[in-house]
Amino acid sequence: MIESLHGDAASLVVRVGLPLAVLDNDEILVRDTSIAALLELAAAELDCADFGLRVALEQNLDLLGPLALAVGNSETIGEALDCTSRYLFVHARGLSVAAVPDPYLVRGVIAYRYGYPPGVYATPQSVDMGLLFLHRAITDLAGGPYGLRSVEIPHAPVAHPERYESLFGVNAVRYRRSSALLRVPKHLAEQPISGRNRSAHELALRFLQQQPNNGTTTLTTQVKTYLRRTLGTIRPTLDATASEMSMAPRSLQRQLRAEGSSFGACLDETRRERAEHYLRTTRMPVGQVAAVIGLDSPASLSRYADRWWHTTPRRFRLIDPAALSAVRSPGISPM
Repeated sequence: MIESLHGDAASLVVRVGLPLAVLDNDEILVRDTSIAALLELAAAELDCADFGLRVALEQNLDLLGPLALAVGNSETIGEALDCTSRYLFVHARGLSVAAVPDPYLVRGVIAYRYGYPPGVYATPQSVDMGLLFLHRAITDLAGGPYGLRSVEIPHAPVAHPERYESLFGVNAVRYRRSSALLRVPKHLAEQPISGRNRSAHELALRFLQQQPNNGTTTLTTQVKTYLRRTLGTIRPTLDATASEMSMAPRSLQRQLRAEGSSFGACLDETRRERAEHYLRTTRMPVGQVAAVIGLDSPASLSRYADRWWHTTPRRFRLIDPAALSAVRSPGISPM
């Protein structure tokens, strides 16, 4: 791509600290931050504002190797996206694709969030590339247009807005949002994927389950990622989480304890993080925030908020984020 735009790929690769060998060997693993830096540098040096979008147009699911085999042979699109989030660490540490409530509270609509955990900055070119790649992958899995409602982008447009609208196929592309999202019909997750091969799916999953995290992704992080993805959709239990991790409940607790954590701590921290996100970045009623973090009532959220922040959910919305360190509480929900 760089050379097609008359750039010096070798020079740019060296300038972001990558080995020249990455130009000839797709098997070399590199840091996400290095790829993001390369995208930004290339866009600037080549005066190509839509560089990340162009890169996405050159990519397809095959780029993901065995993960592509598992995704493309999943039973439904929802299962495919869940599989992507669970095993994306093989290609990108910390990156995830997760179903989240629609930020505009439109009935029958959900959103798929692309990106890193809250607080981790993703550069504009890398977001553009990843979000368009996700859109194209879903289009392929669905066999055509899938009812995309809008695209939510966390930064200002770096390319002409018409470029985004053309590539995503919708006029509703919104910028400077809190997260990178594709808003889609809720029923999309249930759409079957045609031509699936169950044996290929199971074979790919067995391979992915054997891949080491190389110490980068702890079991605690994996559990929190799973809880973040499922809060508000299924009841968060130790047994269900252990089954997702392909572990016995006692083994899961024992390994979490070895990391200085527990299932209760993971659930509490994930709920607090998600509650803070929704209270800070959306206008969701308190009752709905309680529901999407897996609590049964606004009163339950109020009790949690009192322990977490020593205030009510409504008052928390008014607190200056800079003052949060003074009101946080490290307490753990009893489980």
